Amino acid sequence: MSVVEQVETKIEENLTEEEELHQAAEKVYVAPPWKLMWWRYRKHKMALISTVVLILFYFTAVFSEFVAPYDPDQALIQFKQVPPTAIHIRDAEGNFHFPFVYQHKRSMDPQSLAISYTEEKTTRYPLELLAKGVPYKMLGIWETDIHLFGIPAGTDQQGVFLLGTDRLGRDMFSRIANGARLSLSLGLVGVFLSLVIGVVLGGISGYYGGRADVVIQRVIEFIRTIPQIPLWMTLSAALPATLSVEQTYFGITVILSLVAWTWMARVVRGRFLAMREEDFVLAARLNGSSEMRIILRHMMPSFLSYIIAALTLNIPNMILAETGLSFIGLGLRPPAISWGVLLQEAMNIRSLVLSPWVLAPGFAVVIAVLAFNFVGDGLRDAADPYAR
Repeated sequence: MSVVEQVETKIEENLTEEEELHQAAEKVYVAPPWKLMWWRYRKHKMALISTVVLILFYFTAVFSEFVAPYDPDQALIQFKQVPPTAIHIRDAEGNFHFPFVYQHKRSMDPQSLAISYTEEKTTRYPLELLAKGVPYKMLGIWETDIHLFGIPAGTDQQGVFLLGTDRLGRDMFSRIANGARLSLSLGLVGVFLSLVIGVVLGGISGYYGGRADVVIQRVIEFIRTIPQIPLWMTLSAALPATLSVEQTYFGITVILSLVAWTWMARVVRGRFLAMREEDFVLAARLNGSSEMRIILRHMMPSFLSYIIAALTLNIPNMILAETGLSFIGLGLRPPAISWGVLLQEAMNIRSLVLSPWVLAPGFAVVIAVLAFNFVGDGLRDAADPYAR
């Protein structure tokens, strides 16, 4: 190839790159804001991974009876404090099989009376997907006995306990899967209630100002001066112990929301103060729009992405608050199953020493909180798609 041909080829490559850059720039200019947000959000790898984790968590929470292989309240006395069941794909002779578990053999030390379990490698139980098990009502509507996984053996012969069992023989994985329903839903419901209260009061304070602003801000300052944890404990202790599980759940949700709405009200107030004199708001007023339409159609959408990011970062606080209150006995109480209630078992030193896997609900809390924080970071970075 001659020098002239090389120069011409180089010029054509540069022109092609410039055309591609021009086309990419045009896509950015004409793309709607939600698409720009998605393009920025997917660059945050940890946020994407955390999104998948949260989807799995909430799928487990919604379909917990299907995901859990056993009834969370079923006490299998013959399998008390069984360690997590090992899943094998290779037998003792070195042959490969579909995933299976070995038969558990129970023994007791005659001196210390400590119970131990060993694998009897002569008996194998294959691990099955969509296996039949304990009957239940899917979403409380129709009855079925299909579970996500299981083994073709009765609970009197063998069980598959991914996270072991507690001192009563209850499967920890089934209890954690069912506990996700209360713990994760309480965070969403609590944040939604705090959002409604914060937006209404913060909007009134920032949009109208005057005496309403003074009263609302003084109430916010009073609530924020009280230490949060003692306030939670005091309000939770005021709930009667005779309340049902549903009533206690609603009471704890309201308590957490009444304490958490102040930060949202401050955010909304600041945004409304900054926007109420903007040109588009004045134009809407001159056009005859009602105040409610101005607030809901013009002002709220302008910082809705910021609110979504802030809410995502606040959900972990709700989950941790419920877990802490339930752990010390001031939140949800048995027979309710939440991650905080399950962690009460870890307060029993004997159970913790003999079966350290009772701390598994704590790891579920840590994973959920980290996932929400990473998703919140990703949403916060993508909230302003026009920022550099």
